Amino acid sequence: QVRLVESGGGLVQAGGSLRLSCVASERTFESFAMGWFRQAPGKEREFVAAISWGGDTIYYADSVKGRFTISRDNAKKTLYLQMNSLKPEDTAVYYCAADYSIVVYRTTTSYDYWGQGTQVTVSS
Repeated sequence: QVRLVESGGGLVQAGGSLRLSCVASERTFESFAMGWFRQAPGKEREFVAAISWGGDTIYYADSVKGRFTISRDNAKKTLYLQMNSLKPEDTAVYYCAADYSIVVYRTTTSYDYWGQGTQVTVSS
């Protein structure tokens, strides 16, 4: 069982920045592809960004490309999401997810483990 704990969410004005972190309990963290997803009220959970175990493959949703950066520190078993130029439409609960795979997926059903989420609210 992999436990994931997100942090770093909060309230920020449009144009501001936040950095989310996700710490994993799993000692073999480096064996997992990792992803960030988000869910706004009344909407389905959607893909934000994903990264391979070695960090050499990265995908972004078109809506965040150029503004968000995903990264990982395998030694610290931590996944990050740097979010810049935030917009009100980025408001959502953000979840990190882990998939024991060398392939990086962008669908929620591909991920086996999920954190509890952290709220990000962007005011206009």
